[in-house]
Amino acid sequence: MTIAEIQTNAKTRMEHSVEAFRHNLTKIRTGRASPALLDTIHVEYYGSMVPLSQVANVSLIDARTISVQPWEKNMAAKVEKAIRESDLGLNPAAMGDLIRVPMPPMSEERRKEMTKIVRAEGESAKVVVRNLRRDANDAVKKLVKDKEASEDEQKRSEAEIQKLTDRHIAEIDTLVAAKEQDIMAV
Repeated sequence: MTIAEIQTNAKTRMEHSVEAFRHNLTKIRTGRASPALLDTIHVEYYGSMVPLSQVANVSLIDARTISVQPWEKNMAAKVEKAIRESDLGLNPAAMGDLIRVPMPPMSEERRKEMTKIVRAEGESAKVVVRNLRRDANDAVKKLVKDKEASEDEQKRSEAEIQKLTDRHIAEIDTLVAAKEQDIMAV
């Protein structure tokens, strides 16, 4: 493996970790409703547990209400039960074969708790990026030790990997700040 390959690999893996963090942020509740909030819910469907999105259409009615439209009428009760029993604290209401999921307003205390969760998630995403930096630098040091690269190339590579790391950590910080602002907006 060459230094360029190591850097490319590190960059790709850092981008994947930031993307995974971005995806995790969609699951954290804000004051507004979001269909992504129900992505973690699984429903029993003919003996197996499947994601809610595979048995129903999930969409927004307005800023505070999610609608869930099961594709089969007999699934409505199971879908409603799964949403109610999830750890999201939601209380769905069935209206015929349509299930309305109103988002209760969050208290100031709950908003602060959610921002702490977002910061903790952001910190763990930064740790992943830093670990990827360490792994890349270790791989470059191994090349130098095996006499496949010079020490000058090692210094340049470490500087480049550090720039990559700084850029991805700044992106994580931006995502955290945006999500905190979203949560604290009433």
